[in-house]
Amino acid sequence: MNFNNQTLFYQGKVRDVYTIQDQWLVMIASNRISAFDVILPHPIPYKGQVLNQIAAKFLKATEDIVPNWVIDVPLPHVTIGKKCVPFAVEMVIRGNLTGHAWRTYKKGLRTLCGVTMPEGLKENDFFPTPIITPTTKAHEGHDEDISRDDILAKGIVSEADYLQLENYTRALFERGKQMAAQQGLILVDTKYEFGKIGDVIYLIDEIHTPDSSRYFYAEGYEDRQQRNEAQKQLSKEFVREWLIAHDFMGLEGQQVPPMSEAFIDEISARYIELFEKITGEKFVKANIDEQAVEDKVNEVLKKIIQ
Repeated sequence: MNFNNQTLFYQGKVRDVYTIQDQWLVMIASNRISAFDVILPHPIPYKGQVLNQIAAKFLKATEDIVPNWVIDVPLPHVTIGKKCVPFAVEMVIRGNLTGHAWRTYKKGLRTLCGVTMPEGLKENDFFPTPIITPTTKAHEGHDEDISRDDILAKGIVSEADYLQLENYTRALFERGKQMAAQQGLILVDTKYEFGKIGDVIYLIDEIHTPDSSRYFYAEGYEDRQQRNEAQKQLSKEFVREWLIAHDFMGLEGQQVPPMSEAFIDEISARYIELFEKITGEKFVKANIDEQAVEDKVNEVLKKIIQ
């Protein structure tokens, strides 16, 4: 696609990002799906719409905490907003000892990104208070853990800005947990990305979607912890599990296993289920052709530019 006054195009794993006059972004959430840092060959119907609409809901619900980049959501899978200068760190916040934090803890380590984790916890336990474990964006490969002290010592973010990022991160996570609790969920961990225009910090990209966040079902959480059982998750983990069961983990020489139409439809249905559980809203499928997208986006951009 091409939009009026377009100056740059970037294709990420999931999103197509169009820069307009170096001031605005058109972000289109595609139906691509990635796992193990590999884009799978089969798009998942309605996945982009699911992610975009969840993000739009949570960005709107948190704009009283921190301004965000969004100007308009003209179509279910499209967001238009301000182009910010992104900070070179992602703010990861964890309410529970899960995932990367648990793998670190299980090795006997009690420090993650300069943050001390208390003794005596087991997998999926709540931390006494949520911990912030930032990552710095690697130019190649995976994001890398980094501590607050290193961020400040290396001048990656100024101290004043970083303290504000921490405050925003905690406030956003608390709001996300409150909204999740209303849906019978626990927001376990998530990440936020921020940028700047002039002296103003903005929340950018997306928040609280299954691509950037992990949710547990609240019902039965305590019983599962008492019995040392795995927690019931709301995420795209089932796709990774299917790939692992078919001998694919993104390793060199491995081939992505073929997905049947039935399994693709199942993934689509699971994403729609995620949307309805997280938002409490009914999902309405939208099928919009490229020409209609171009026409609508150009119409909105004309108003924004004027």
